[in-house]
Amino acid sequence: MHFRPRYTGLIERYRDRLPIHDDTRIISLGEGNTPLIRLSNIPRVIGKEVDIYVKYEGLNPTGSFKDRGMTMAVTKAVEAGSRAIICASTGNTSAAAAAYAARAGITAFVLIPEGKIAMGKLAQAMMHGSIVLQIRGNFDAGMQLVKDVAEQAPVTIVNSINPFRLQGQKTAAFEIVEELGRAPDYHCLPVGNAGNITAHWIGYCEYSSASGDHVTAACSYCNGHCAYAGGAVVGNRPKMIGYQAAGSAPFMRGAMVDNPETVATAIRIGHPQSWEQAWKVKEESGGWFDECSDEEILAAQKLLAEKEGVFCEPASATSLAGALRDVKNGKIPEGSSIVCTLTGHGLKDPDTAIQQSGGNVHTIDASLDAVRKAILDGMA
Repeated sequence: MHFRPRYTGLIERYRDRLPIHDDTRIISLGEGNTPLIRLSNIPRVIGKEVDIYVKYEGLNPTGSFKDRGMTMAVTKAVEAGSRAIICASTGNTSAAAAAYAARAGITAFVLIPEGKIAMGKLAQAMMHGSIVLQIRGNFDAGMQLVKDVAEQAPVTIVNSINPFRLQGQKTAAFEIVEELGRAPDYHCLPVGNAGNITAHWIGYCEYSSASGDHVTAACSYCNGHCAYAGGAVVGNRPKMIGYQAAGSAPFMRGAMVDNPETVATAIRIGHPQSWEQAWKVKEESGGWFDECSDEEILAAQKLLAEKEGVFCEPASATSLAGALRDVKNGKIPEGSSIVCTLTGHGLKDPDTAIQQSGGNVHTIDASLDAVRKAILDGMA
């Protein structure tokens, strides 16, 4: 019998492609290695011949892709001697920061917008022992406060402006290429702060670079922290497509949005911190930005759960909603291979899921006849 080595997280797996020293203490919860699920029913529903996969990042330890970046950010913070980290968050970053700080034995301060965070995410931040600061303002106000206070207090920022966050998040692209044997033709992501679309592009560029084994030159995305040398391309890279919620779509407006509103709380961000980098990704990859209405986002979330058995939070479904629309209108041609990143698990925002699925609960008598009748009616 052959035993597979125990998986211990993405830093150990990709140590040669990350800025880690031999004696660095790794802060990990076994993140990464998430499923790449091929959709089998939805392509038939839309009647198009496309190969669609979803990268289910909701199966990371705290239920979102943020764990990929947080393992690196906290590892490097601890390596530098930091005793506290800080972040602004719409929910998922705070959950990840709190968990990895707990693992490291340091303090996490998280700033969240009052009344604008899903309860599942708030519960995580609280249970992991972080100090939660609920501000009377939105994410963008919180982000500015974090940057200001970090200049006056001994804390390390772990939002995506921390270049090590993008280093961890780029590994999702590595996993996709390794599993498919090549990069997809199109990679679709929800876009809020725009760090993730930037990180994925870094990963794809490293994998396709002829000289991508060591840091040999500065990259315009991460200040020289990545292994991308900008060398000759030896493999394919996807067109990167970023979908935003219509009420929070600065990339579609061409300017920052001061008061973003959307049911997709994870991307309710009007002032993306990776603004310039994301525009470069669009241009270099030949991709585009687009927007989806809240109705389209919720419909895609429900379709994915009902037809494929995959439950993601609303923001995650933005990538699939946009991809399906662009497949239907021909912008993404038939025969294409497509990967949609699902950034967070559906249990992050149970209230929204229940609200749109309430009709599926039927109250009946506790009797055999009532149960049998309900079953027959349901199968009719």
